[in-house]
Amino acid sequence: MAERPALLVSRALPDSIMEAARDRFDLTVRDTTQPMDADECRAALAGYDVVLPTLGDAFSGVFDGAIRAKGLANFGVGYNHIDVAGAHRAGLVVTNTPGAVTDATADTAMTLILMTARRAGEGERLVRAGDWHGWHPVQMLGMHVTGKTVGIVGMGRIGQAIAERCRAGFGMEVVFYNRSEKTVEGARQLGSVAEVCAAADIVVTAAAATPETRHIIGPDALAAMRPHAILVNIARGDLVDETALIETLQAGRIAGAGLDVYEDEPHVPAALRALENAVLLPHLGTAALEVREAMGRMALDNAIAIAEGRDPPNPV
Repeated sequence: MAERPALLVSRALPDSIMEAARDRFDLTVRDTTQPMDADECRAALAGYDVVLPTLGDAFSGVFDGAIRAKGLANFGVGYNHIDVAGAHRAGLVVTNTPGAVTDATADTAMTLILMTARRAGEGERLVRAGDWHGWHPVQMLGMHVTGKTVGIVGMGRIGQAIAERCRAGFGMEVVFYNRSEKTVEGARQLGSVAEVCAAADIVVTAAAATPETRHIIGPDALAAMRPHAILVNIARGDLVDETALIETLQAGRIAGAGLDVYEDEPHVPAALRALENAVLLPHLGTAALEVREAMGRMALDNAIAIAEGRDPPNPV
C-alpha cells in the first residue's frame, strides 16, 4: 500500500473534519489552541507534504529553509498571516475557504450593529451587576436601526451579504466604498471612505486585510463620522486604527463601536475594554458548528488536491 501524504493541521478542527482527514492523510494535529510561531512554521514546511494553517499562523519570512511541503491549505477566507508571494516563489500552492464564511460573518455584523446601536452589552452588564432598578421611559436610549443609512467599506461577498440584510431586513439605505467600481442592487457607491463615513449612521468594515487597507478607518475617517453614528468591524483588526478609535470613543465623538477583531489579537487594550460604548466579541465571526465544518471540508478538499498534484478548488 502506498504511503499516505503527511498533513499537519495547526489547530484541531471539528471532529467530522478530523475523521475525514485521517481517512486520506497521515495526520498530525498540534495539541494547542495557540497559533504557530515562525520556527514551527519552518519545521512544518520541512516535515509535511501539506500544511493546513489557521488564523495567525506565522507563515511569513519562513520560506528560506528546506521545504518538503507542496502547499498551504488555509482554514479561513482571510490569509494575511501568510506571505502568499513568498510561498509562491518557494513553489507552494496557497488556498483559502471563500464562500463558506460569508453568511456567518454577515450575521455577526448584524449582531454587532444591533448590540451596539441598542446598547445591549451595556444593558447586560447593568443587569448582571445588580444595578438595574426597573424600566423607565428614558433609560438607556439607543439608536433605532430600521430605516437608517449603513455605509459598508469593502463590497465583496461579505459586504454584499451585509448590505442585503440591512436593506431587506431593516429597510436601510446602503452606501459603500470599494476600490474598484461595482454595481450592487439597492446600494450606492461613493468615492471615498470619508464620504461613506460622513453619509452613514452605521459604518461597517468588510474589506480584505492588505497593506493598502491597513488603518483604512483612521483619524480622518473617524472624524468624518457623525456623533450619533456607530462603527462595526468584522473584517480584520488592522483595518481600524485602534488608538484613534479609542480616543474617539473616549471623547464621545461617535456613539459606539462593535468589534469582533483587534489589531493585536488576542490582546485587547485595557482602555478599550473599559469603554461602556464598545461591544467586544472574541472573534466569533464564523463560530457556528456547521459553518466551521463547511470551512473544514473546503480546506480539506484543497489539501487533497494539493497532495495529489491537482489544481485545488480555491487557489489564492
